[in-house]
Amino acid sequence: MIWDELDSELAGLAAQGLQRRRRVLDTPCGVEVEVDGCALLSFCSNDYLGLAAEPGLIEAAREAAMLWGVGSGASHLVSGHLEPHETLEQHLAAFVGSARALYFSTGYMANLGVVPALVGRGDAVFADRLNHASLIDAAQLSRAGHHRYPHNDLAALERLLSASTAKRKLILTDAVFSMDGDLAPLPQLLALAERFDAWLVIDDAHGFGVLGPQGRGTPAHLGIELASHPRLLYIGTLGKAAGVSGAFVAGTANVIEWLMQRARTYIFTTAASPIVAATLIKSIKLIEQGDALRSHLQLLIERLRNGLQDTRWQLLASPTAIQPIIIGDNDAALHAAAALAEQGIWVPAIRPPTVPKGTARLRITLSAAHSVAQVDRLLAALKQLQ
Repeated sequence: MIWDELDSELAGLAAQGLQRRRRVLDTPCGVEVEVDGCALLSFCSNDYLGLAAEPGLIEAAREAAMLWGVGSGASHLVSGHLEPHETLEQHLAAFVGSARALYFSTGYMANLGVVPALVGRGDAVFADRLNHASLIDAAQLSRAGHHRYPHNDLAALERLLSASTAKRKLILTDAVFSMDGDLAPLPQLLALAERFDAWLVIDDAHGFGVLGPQGRGTPAHLGIELASHPRLLYIGTLGKAAGVSGAFVAGTANVIEWLMQRARTYIFTTAASPIVAATLIKSIKLIEQGDALRSHLQLLIERLRNGLQDTRWQLLASPTAIQPIIIGDNDAALHAAAALAEQGIWVPAIRPPTVPKGTARLRITLSAAHSVAQVDRLLAALKQLQ
């Protein structure tokens, strides 16, 4: 029977140390959580500024529920585009310095909507090999030729672009790579896009709110002004540093208009709750005023990196809140995570296919909500496992 094959394949995942399981949190997102009945210090979430349970956002959500109800009732292009959605898009565009922005219910939906709206059969997508799964799926969904270049290898990308005869070209990359924590060379990618008349689409899920002046993102961090580059489309996620949910794409007025007309994941889905949109308006203000949070986060990053020098726990060269320790073997990574859990610390073991085979790792994510003492506790636990 076809369903019996599933049992065999699930058993195979378990034997390879690849079967995943959900953990149930009995507390809100935060750095001190209760998971399956156990109190743990969490280094798991992407809540980089600690805003997910911020009282000001909770109050904004409460007020929005009273004023707007809980649902939008329809897609944006029917009757579901409420005033909070419109105001949010205006705030987002102004914040990142673009002409317009379009809000999507999730980051995955934003990526799946944007790429196929820009390229199709006979065109070509040039994608970093370590791109997030949503970008990989977006490229495949577009039906354009999908060319993957080695991670951050500009010379390889240049060769692919030079050899391409596609009508339209699109360079696709994460800005901060979610499993390694390093940055894409955006200025050089933009120069290649200019040279070969290509779109440059960047997913800044892990940079928005954290990097750049006032948290305006990785392009701002690297000195790129979005308004000066019409071929650059910026995708920012709002469920990580912003502490809520959803995503947006920012660009020129005509590009955003085109996406509104052609991005299927925008057109054919019910609009997100107005509660979410109204809460995000408040979140953008907190991000803009969050220099102290970002400074504290940077202090924690440096403390962790310095504290693990001269140990067997070698971190990748990441300047961001994502601090991975490569272990290699799947079971060894699981055992290390379990040993930390026994000391009351939750660090996830990341395994293929999320990361390449042989690069299973502990993925430490830091938040401005962590204290120095909590990072020191993690350091002590890791050193005890040496």
